[in-house]
Amino acid sequence: MALSAGLQLRQSQSLVMTPQLMQSIRLLQFSHVELTRFIEQEVERNPLLELVNAESEHAEAGPDIQPEAPALQAAAGDAGEDATWADTSENQSDRMSSEIDARYENVFPDDHGTERVEQPEFIDNWKSMPGSEGGHTGEGYDLDDFAARAPTLRDHVSEQIAFAFSQPAERLIATELADQLDSAGYMVGDLAETVERLGADPQQVDSVLVRLQEFEPAGIFARSLSECLGLQLIRKNRFDPAMAALVGNLELLARRDFSALTRICGVDEEDLLDMMAEIRALDPKPGTRFETGSSELIVPDVSVRPASDGGWAIELNSETLPRVLVNQTYFATVTGKMPKKDAGQEFLSECLQTANWLARSLDQRARTIMKVATEIVRQQDAFLLHGVDHLRPLNLKAVAEAIGMHESTVSRVTSNKYMITPRGVFELKYFFTVSIASAQAGGDAHSAESVRHRIRVLVEQEAPEAVLSDDDLVDLLKKSGVEIARRTVAKYREAMSIPSSVQRRREKRARARSAAV
Repeated sequence: MALSAGLQLRQSQSLVMTPQLMQSIRLLQFSHVELTRFIEQEVERNPLLELVNAESEHAEAGPDIQPEAPALQAAAGDAGEDATWADTSENQSDRMSSEIDARYENVFPDDHGTERVEQPEFIDNWKSMPGSEGGHTGEGYDLDDFAARAPTLRDHVSEQIAFAFSQPAERLIATELADQLDSAGYMVGDLAETVERLGADPQQVDSVLVRLQEFEPAGIFARSLSECLGLQLIRKNRFDPAMAALVGNLELLARRDFSALTRICGVDEEDLLDMMAEIRALDPKPGTRFETGSSELIVPDVSVRPASDGGWAIELNSETLPRVLVNQTYFATVTGKMPKKDAGQEFLSECLQTANWLARSLDQRARTIMKVATEIVRQQDAFLLHGVDHLRPLNLKAVAEAIGMHESTVSRVTSNKYMITPRGVFELKYFFTVSIASAQAGGDAHSAESVRHRIRVLVEQEAPEAVLSDDDLVDLLKKSGVEIARRTVAKYREAMSIPSSVQRRREKRARARSAAV
């Protein structure tokens, strides 16, 4: 067989991931905060992009709409250029006396005619101050700059160390131990390592730690949860031998093994329930009250409200849609003065292409979110009307086929996006749940979230003398039309932190006997 070279012509199609396409895909899965940060970075890099905000829209509204401050200034200017209360001209006192029908000295007894020459200078200086409303910068002071900073846990402990320890050596050890506190107030360092590093006496380090454990809030500088709870109970004078035994066996308390706890603590079930109530009232993380990190508020991307025709009105939240403008005038003005094939002109042409693509991508992103949200509302209409019991099973494929998009696109759109409804604020992924078959032939499937809600309601309504086991829950759900296995019920129950029937029976019987007494 002879080898030879040949030329063949083939036609094929392939999807090429261009940088612009990758950018559009990234924009879909961005949250509101991430999208805003990305747009701000693009505006800094691209001179043709402008970020539109409420202030700029108000400024572009036209000369017919004026801000309130200039209007007040114009009204005050009707009396003449010299009509100001800070004027110190020779005729000012007489003119003011005629205007208010009284002598200037009687109205302002501390002022004596034209002797107050410092007032205009003070006002002029104040208006010329940088950052003042009348200054040249046009920017006012931000009150947040003058607000007191919330003290951190480290600041709170340092203030107490300064008063509690007078010896320099003890203060040095206390400061070193304070550096080993975590955000919850627990000491995560090793005492032996601290002793070796400082070259201090171990007994002295232990003594300093004992004094540090007396600081506020109660429970800080503990090395375990048991020690943290014990320190708080000691502060309340409630750390007796029975309570010490209960705090030392928290694993039995987590399992609700009341029989073992009553035997170890030497108390009856009534006293044990009272001790458990005291444990619940304690703070397992006393240092978290000094956390300075601010939590981010959820800003819904889509708003759903009842419409007048009985349907639902779906709107995009304008606050989550950053609006950008492409400055075509600047591009035409600058490039018109440049020679052809100039490096600057090529740079601006690339910036124009990027800016136009970004604007189209943002518009397409908004349209895609609207399509997905509309289909979700159409599918979950019963949930919006009647609650979680009527939440339908839904998957990405069903929504993608309904709106003519790929499943991956729907998945990106539903990530980190929220919808505000009459039932509350939900992430879009909340409406996608697993389907559970119906116990009736030909019946509608049930959503896993609605089944979990039914299990929670059944457990809350059970009586102390008739606690429901997992098999009982399976039978009750089957009677209501839900075909579910016992292991699935156990999985859902554990995911909701619901104890087993044995543990619930012990706790509810003990509570019932305590209430009867």
